[in-house]
Amino acid sequence: MSEVPLTGDEIRSYLHEVAEALGPDGPSHTLVLVGGSLLALVGLRASTVDVDTIGEVDAEVSAAVRVVAAAHGLAPRWLNDSAAAFVPVTFEERDCQKLFDVGRLQVLGAPLSQVFVMKLHAHRPQDVEDMARLWARTGFSSPEDAARAYALAYPHEDPDPHLADFIAEAVAGSD
Repeated sequence: MSEVPLTGDEIRSYLHEVAEALGPDGPSHTLVLVGGSLLALVGLRASTVDVDTIGEVDAEVSAAVRVVAAAHGLAPRWLNDSAAAFVPVTFEERDCQKLFDVGRLQVLGAPLSQVFVMKLHAHRPQDVEDMARLWARTGFSSPEDAARAYALAYPHEDPDPHLADFIAEAVAGSD
């Protein structure tokens, strides 16, 4: 099983299958999507190789994810909670957008401004590309505004006097 690029439509379909695999009885589960999977779902990116959530993927959801993975030849952790370690301190679940509810599974999308600061924090080449895709939908009024949001989101990080310049360069031409 390999990492297969997943489109937004495929992600939505596979998450519906996860909900079906959970069955009708038991507690409800909420997934808060971030990263490339959220960008694919909202049409800002063509695909991604995994679905990142910032909430815990418990044993029941993990089992349902493995069922879907086996049925479609996906990596066993095609849906994972690895991004949980990078959640901004300013994140509030109540600010998320409901993407869909199926059975016992609710899927939310993190605010795009929060995804932007998470991408800025990671600053891998793909993250910088995603920052440009996100920029117009973040609500930030300027690179300086985004840099302030980053400082609030990750107060343990040392201040970078060049952060706003980096953001301006990363998002140049994306408006």
